[in-house]
Amino acid sequence: MSGFLFVVPPLVGHINPTVGVAAELAARGHRVAWASADPGLVRRLAGDEAVVFPCAGPVLTGEDGVRPAELRGPEALKFLWERFLVPLADAMAPGVRAAIGEFGPDVVVADQQAFAGGLVAERLRVPWATSSTTSAEFTFADALAGMPKVADWLDTLLHDLRGRIGDPSGTADPRFSPHLVLAFSTPELVGSGAGAGAGDRIRWVGPSMATRPTSADFPWTWLDPARATLLVTLGTANTDVGARFLAECRDALRCRADRMQAVIVDPANVLGANADLDDLNDLNDMGEKDDKDVLIRSSVPQLPLLERVDAVVCHAGHNTVCEALWHGVPLVVAPIRDDQPVVAGQVVDAGAGIRVRFGRVTAPKLGAAIDAVLHEPGYRAAAERIRTAFRAAGGARAAATHLEELAGATPSKEAP
Repeated sequence: MSGFLFVVPPLVGHINPTVGVAAELAARGHRVAWASADPGLVRRLAGDEAVVFPCAGPVLTGEDGVRPAELRGPEALKFLWERFLVPLADAMAPGVRAAIGEFGPDVVVADQQAFAGGLVAERLRVPWATSSTTSAEFTFADALAGMPKVADWLDTLLHDLRGRIGDPSGTADPRFSPHLVLAFSTPELVGSGAGAGAGDRIRWVGPSMATRPTSADFPWTWLDPARATLLVTLGTANTDVGARFLAECRDALRCRADRMQAVIVDPANVLGANADLDDLNDLNDMGEKDDKDVLIRSSVPQLPLLERVDAVVCHAGHNTVCEALWHGVPLVVAPIRDDQPVVAGQVVDAGAGIRVRFGRVTAPKLGAAIDAVLHEPGYRAAAERIRTAFRAAGGARAAATHLEELAGATPSKEAP
């Protein structure tokens, strides 16, 4: 029996892929624990019984951490690193060190954006693996060769961070373990050349799909099997910017009510707040807008719902894209920020969807894109090809096996 400590940021999309891996390891008799700045979020996603060691750390909410919605490009990158990723690592490091001391893991599994995991493990001579929950990191790392000033800036940030919380003599990039990198995708989506800089330590395991605790109550009988069904979602971190886009989606879909219906996820109730009087009169007892054509919900059981939909409109978040393609469902992607433009490009290059402009797309253009992915067979064929590759990659089972091999192949650890 080995022990595995998962070090994760307080972000749903970075925790979800590891939930299935942790469950698989536990089912094989191993000890599993977590270190996180948001223990409640981990338990909500992994189950109330999850062992979580608390860490300090900022989140991208609140007056001090909120990211201005208009930030794009280099400014967004600078904000992400200087205001979130590096402060998160500094804040988490004491908790990660305490968790390693108390739990005694054989392997630390560090999320690619939870730098404290890899740096503290390196300092304590504990073998560590990277959990790469977005394949965009590989593309970004490869692209740095053409952006020397950005590369130097990031190198300086990481060098200084290592001096504070890691082994000053260490050389490993905390985003890419020198031992093992678990990539929750496959080259069929990412592209055959992605991740070349990380070498043969990458293991393409495909999406990690697992049953998740959910409180979402969904009216399954509302779905009409005679019409195509769409899911519209902007994930959990984009509620501050989604009002206009969701409204355009609603208008495009209502114009097609004779042949399709849609479920729109609206956690911030931006459609209810911006609805006209007639729409407000249609709100149900839970304050959610629904009718025979468009169902608007604050949350949905996404994995079960993806088994019933014909296309997805989304922000190109890595988890949502991979979950849709796991089910062979084509996409309309409207990237907003962070890794989303890269993931959207992967979807388009693979032939599995159409990209639209989040800030400028109109209902007619959205409708045309939806019609195309529903009725032009090439998009579904590409999505099904990726689905086959995803399922063959092994997912959580393959990831767990790689981690077991790392735990078994390492010498006994000795802290400096």
